[in-house]
Amino acid sequence: MSGRAAALAAFLGRHDRVVLAALAEVRGSSPREAGAFMLVAPDAAFGTIGGGQLEYIAMDRARQMLRDGIAADRLDVPLGPEIGQCCGGRVAVSLTAVDAATAARLRNAAEAEDAALPSVFVFGAGHVGRALARALALLPVRTTVVDTRPGELQGLPESVAARAVALPEAVVRTAPPGSAFVVLTHDHALDFLVAAEALGREDAAYVGMVGSRTKRAKFASWFRAEGGAPAALARLVCPIGSQGIGDKRPEVIAALAAAEIMVHIAGREARSLRARPVTKGRLGAVDGR
Repeated sequence: MSGRAAALAAFLGRHDRVVLAALAEVRGSSPREAGAFMLVAPDAAFGTIGGGQLEYIAMDRARQMLRDGIAADRLDVPLGPEIGQCCGGRVAVSLTAVDAATAARLRNAAEAEDAALPSVFVFGAGHVGRALARALALLPVRTTVVDTRPGELQGLPESVAARAVALPEAVVRTAPPGSAFVVLTHDHALDFLVAAEALGREDAAYVGMVGSRTKRAKFASWFRAEGGAPAALARLVCPIGSQGIGDKRPEVIAALAAAEIMVHIAGREARSLRARPVTKGRLGAVDGR
């Protein structure tokens, strides 16, 4: 168990009296979507339904339920001047005391959602690779850092997987469909091998390589000489995380690259959603039976 599932299980393990507050219905503009939820204990909370006064109202009512032994309630909240929020919509919040069955359902749903998260493979655990791992650890992705040097894989965030392998390019071949690949190893030749392998994955959400425009030009020349397709080369993002600001500090590159990766992943997910009917089943849909 990792990621959100582990955090949720830990919260439920620490608190034996909890209320589930979920957005059961959303009309108009709202800071979160229907199904978003939070867990409220007497002195702590997990998750969010959007913050602001809406969240304070829900938390206050949930804690009153805990004090009074009330099992269920429902709030209808206008998100306008009445509560000091300017969203303009209206939401219904269901509040339910969490029993063993609800806790199990939440844990199972969280594990399923973690398993369905898009995968990001970071090749190279140098300064930028470690900074990128820290940035990605905060985002809804499953991150794996790959390096040929086991000693460089120490000290990564707990939710980030580490793989020490002799042939990093082989990891690309077995990655889940829709994965993102970020190449920033200690060896330019290895960078080229891994990037070429990643560009061979037509299902990749993102293929990025750290470097300069000169490095990109050298890679392009080598890639074409190796028989690489121009259409595949056009999908390479290099330099990564530049955004025109020219800041080379590892933490800045990592922040910009993480945003860049998420934009590509979101774009791929949006295209996929447009291609199929919308269905329920996300973790957020906790109030539906």
